[in-house]
Amino acid sequence: MKVLNEENIKTVLSKSGLTEKEAEVYILLAKHKALKATETAKLLNKDKAQVFRILKSLQNKGFVESTFEFPARFTAMPFEKVIDSIVKAKREEVTYIEQTKTDFLNYLNRRRREELPSLEKFVVIKGKKKIYSKITQLVLNTKNQLSVIATITDLMLANHFGVFDAASSHPFRAEIQYRFLTDLSEQNLKVMKKLLQKIPEIRLDFKARNPELGVNMFPRMLSVDNKEILLFTTPKNSRIERDDICLWTNCRALVETFTAVFEDLWQNSTDITEKIKEIETGKQKPKTCILNDKEVAKRKYDQTLQSAKREVIILTSSNGLKKYSESIPNFKKWAEKGVSVRVMAPIIGENLKVAEKLSKICEVKHVPTKYIESTIIDEKHFFQFKPASPNPGISPQFKNTFYTDDADYVEKMRNMLNDIWRNAQHVSAVTLDEILKKSRAPFTQPSELRPSYFDKVSGLRFEKRKQLSTVTERDILNKIIDNKFRKETPPENPMRLHGTLGSAIIHSPTNFNLPEMMFGIFHIEKHSTFGEEDAMLVYLWLDTPKGQAYVPVVFVGDNPKAQSIWKIMMAGTPAGQNIQLVKKDEIQVRIHGNTLFAGWTKQIPLLPPKYSLPPACLLIEGYGNLKTDSYTMFFPSGHRAETERNGFDAFVTFFHPSSKYSGPGTDGFFARDYIATTYPPSTSKNNSN
Repeated sequence: MKVLNEENIKTVLSKSGLTEKEAEVYILLAKHKALKATETAKLLNKDKAQVFRILKSLQNKGFVESTFEFPARFTAMPFEKVIDSIVKAKREEVTYIEQTKTDFLNYLNRRRREELPSLEKFVVIKGKKKIYSKITQLVLNTKNQLSVIATITDLMLANHFGVFDAASSHPFRAEIQYRFLTDLSEQNLKVMKKLLQKIPEIRLDFKARNPELGVNMFPRMLSVDNKEILLFTTPKNSRIERDDICLWTNCRALVETFTAVFEDLWQNSTDITEKIKEIETGKQKPKTCILNDKEVAKRKYDQTLQSAKREVIILTSSNGLKKYSESIPNFKKWAEKGVSVRVMAPIIGENLKVAEKLSKICEVKHVPTKYIESTIIDEKHFFQFKPASPNPGISPQFKNTFYTDDADYVEKMRNMLNDIWRNAQHVSAVTLDEILKKSRAPFTQPSELRPSYFDKVSGLRFEKRKQLSTVTERDILNKIIDNKFRKETPPENPMRLHGTLGSAIIHSPTNFNLPEMMFGIFHIEKHSTFGEEDAMLVYLWLDTPKGQAYVPVVFVGDNPKAQSIWKIMMAGTPAGQNIQLVKKDEIQVRIHGNTLFAGWTKQIPLLPPKYSLPPACLLIEGYGNLKTDSYTMFFPSGHRAETERNGFDAFVTFFHPSSKYSGPGTDGFFARDYIATTYPPSTSKNNSN
């Protein structure tokens, strides 16, 4: 009978799941009746915290018990009870395994037979022999469809390494569709024809196409049943075997991405037999396609632009024009090569500087926002872009770009763009913001100006408030709600207007015989001092003793009660002598969201008498972020109007129905919430303030 010693006991304890240090602590406690953690640590010459953790672990495993006193003392369970407990647990474990042996083995066998999902893997393959050996394997494993993007050289190597022979020996070759995208040219035409002659011999469902953009823009690849792909990572012109590297993967995300690229190219490709005819006859078939991939479309567009030799016509959005600021070096290169470049876009405050820069290099004109972005290059290539947003000011994405080089279609589109160009307006530096800025001047009387001052609005002065930044949207809305001004206030007292104001600068066509115009369109609400009114103030760009300026020449309104006060306020300007009262159905101003529509059905006489404004309409469409500002306007009559507004920059369109004319304004503002408090001369503060 073997005698147990301390080392044998440690071995038994270690097989029972104790660590070496736990066994050492248990044996020490077994030699003593009870010990505190500090006493145990001292006897073992170990850290107290470490020993305390070991005691707690032994207690959890059932090898040690503790007392309820503080600090607690620990005692070891009798060794014979520990052994009995361990033996019992092992017997129960063996009994359980024996009882479940059959079920367990059946479960393992069933799991082995089941087809477990494959792991996503990446494998790098180097060298032509290994690469084409892998390609041969993939061809033999194909069940439904094999899709390939390759050069003619790749196809020759595939034939050399027996890939086509492997395809011909495939037991299910009649059920498999083989699709090849390759770049055909006059130089490799003979080689391609030889390969095509071999296809009937090996009886394959073989289809080949030539991408419109060529294969050089895309990675060479092989896709098998849309489940795995092989990608060439080396340059297409590589001729050194050790440089050839391929990446094989069954990663679902990558396979789906490259499969989508292939399908897009396949849809926009020419059948290889048709391409052969084009090369042999020299007659190129027109290409018309939708470039679904935005990167592909952008590369095609950029490459075609860079190849321009004679003419570029660009019709873009307001935001698209800003993006062309990054391409100014290209515009300069075109100018140096004598390429005619014309750019059309809605020109607003945000892109005015870009338009001015471009206009120094090429021709730039202002158009309405209604057009879809398009480009024609050398009268051969036409691109049309799908907007990224319903908002016409947003630049388009290249995704789903329409492209064609069909000569008849391109000519029709060029004629259309030329018509738009003829009705478009040249870039004007006169904007509403410039008027408010440049029409400010320190003065002691309304008519006095500094000698060097150039006034944009004759007779009126604008002054931005100093506390502009403290005015908020809520302040203006609260002031509208808490209106304390009384109606029918006598002319000698302050008056207030509440409502909406649309401002616009218009360049009318030459057959209108009108100079540039500026409009102020008012929709005045009924709780204003003189009640509700639809009204319009028109300025003409005229010669004045101080230079050219916008001159107020007529005020048109439909409120008889307000006629006298408008005449008093506008005194000293041509408009003061031309206050026009019209019927309610002769002028209409409608507001919907951030859009203002104004129309008038009456011929409006202007001053000088040689001018008149025909019946027409204005559409002012707010866009962008809300702006809250205020300014003070001084009239020659001595009246002072303090204006506060919440509004937006706006696109402007001018309509003249009888001549079927529709043209853009160069600048606009939509003041959604508008307050104008007017003080007569008797109550005005010193104007020098």
